[in-house]
Amino acid sequence: MEATSVQSKTPTAVRTDLGAIFVSLELSRSTWLITSLSPGNGEKMSKHVVDGGNIAELLARFEQLQLKARLRTGKSFPIVTIQEAGLDGFWIHRVLEANGIESYVVDAASIATSRRRRRVKTDKIDGEALTRTLLAFKRGEPRVCAMVRAPSHEDEDRRQICRERKVLIAERVRHVNRVKGLLFAQGVSGYQPLRKDRRIRLEELCTGDGRGLPKHLKAQINRELDRLELLLEQIAAVESERNSLLSVHEPLASEAPAPAMLLTLKGVGAEFAAVLWTEALCRHFENRRQIAAYAGLTPTPWMSGTIDHEQGVSKAGNPRLRTTMIQLSWLWLRNQPASALSRWFVDRVQSNGGRLKKAAVVALARKLLIALWKFVTAGVVIEGAVMKTA
Repeated sequence: MEATSVQSKTPTAVRTDLGAIFVSLELSRSTWLITSLSPGNGEKMSKHVVDGGNIAELLARFEQLQLKARLRTGKSFPIVTIQEAGLDGFWIHRVLEANGIESYVVDAASIATSRRRRRVKTDKIDGEALTRTLLAFKRGEPRVCAMVRAPSHEDEDRRQICRERKVLIAERVRHVNRVKGLLFAQGVSGYQPLRKDRRIRLEELCTGDGRGLPKHLKAQINRELDRLELLLEQIAAVESERNSLLSVHEPLASEAPAPAMLLTLKGVGAEFAAVLWTEALCRHFENRRQIAAYAGLTPTPWMSGTIDHEQGVSKAGNPRLRTTMIQLSWLWLRNQPASALSRWFVDRVQSNGGRLKKAAVVALARKLLIALWKFVTAGVVIEGAVMKTA
């Protein structure tokens, strides 16, 4: 009873530490829900709705919140906002910062939620939860959430090169498979749509029963080849832009020669170097744990009492970087067999009797990413790595 009475008289952290107007934004295509907690308004959260994409209306609402807080308390308070990382990207965050508003973008998966089987979820509840998360973060509570570091305009635009190439390559594969499937249904195999003489060879093809290709089928395949040739031209243009990015003569590369340094390693080609640079190594990381977590290659143990087992990597980071590092790890074993990392992999697999190669290569990917990060940022040479000949 005494503990209860003392707790009721103790002022809450919200009422004592509230030195700003804390606002959360729940964004959708049609509407934006603004949930705010202002000084002098007790612990009551206010909610307002503005049209989606209407920045002028959003800033006008912020001015109204500041005016009401000033009338209640006689003081002026800054606005601190938070929003979840999503399809809207970072343009809203940049607009708010340009208008002198302290803005944060949070990883929604890092916010603690109820573990009930049927969890209630509405925009109103999510807005209040975001506001409480922002309050805890500003109070300095550790590990309350993970804030996203917004990339610069240049970094965000630069990484579109490799992402576009990946989309074009996937589309190229679909067109090639479609042509081969159409021909296989007529008993034709061995045709390669990516060869330069694809048009000439198409005219020479015959069906499995000795007839020429049907007229409408040939017209359809020719249209597929038209689209395929357009894709090949676009892939070549994108790869030319990528090579310009990696060139040592570029102003950006002269300031930070990380792409050129990556290309000096045997087994690291232009595409791997571009993805590593644009997706990860152009950013700043404090330590090796941060860059491993950014790639989603950190372990996730499950320990409770006598239970102790590993659930695998977190997969909570950049999926493009993680996929690239897994692919590069297999190639690293082939092209750098004498390196310390490759020898570690071989010893690890042999100690397991030749099993668990996939798990070991994921661990190798984490070690290799950290080694490459040290190589381009601090010049630490990877032990045993072979450089390309000039």
